[in-house]
Amino acid sequence: MSQPSDIELMLEVQRDEPRALAVLFERYHAQLYRYCLRLTGNPAVSEDLVQDVFMRMLRHRAGFKPETGFAPWMFRIARNASIDHLRRPPRDNAEIPDEQLLPGDEDAPDEQAEHDESVRLLRRALLRLPLDRREVLLLSRFEFKKYDEIARLLGCSVSAVKVRAHRAIKQLRKIYQELENEAAT
Repeated sequence: MSQPSDIELMLEVQRDEPRALAVLFERYHAQLYRYCLRLTGNPAVSEDLVQDVFMRMLRHRAGFKPETGFAPWMFRIARNASIDHLRRPPRDNAEIPDEQLLPGDEDAPDEQAEHDESVRLLRRALLRLPLDRREVLLLSRFEFKKYDEIARLLGCSVSAVKVRAHRAIKQLRKIYQELENEAAT
């Protein structure tokens, strides 16, 4: 027996079938959590945002259009929820556990300290990027979304996404190098 697609499940949600939303939650809560965590830098806030995303999906279920696809619609809601949060005055700047921000291979014990420092610097550099650039990098490099999906999510052209991604990587490299130089002194 095959699993229902995301679109089929969302159409069930539109018909007031709460079980379908639970299935979507199981499929996507971890991915949404990582996305929100990388945008906000706060694990507790990210957990709350995931809940908020699913509540918004339920509240705005009538606005779901199958032809736009489920994932772009869901990530647009997650993006809006995260931006709403980031516009509020800051309250808590809890640290992101390194292993949650960036996937990594297990290093040999003698390489672990160097790896940990690199991950910390990359995390700090990523959080210093402007939100629009950070978001494009997160979606393309960490969530493995294609540029056309990102363009639909952000409401811009594919070429605009490519430009943002290029500029984000260039700026991230510069910020990382600055942080690396600061750490060396």
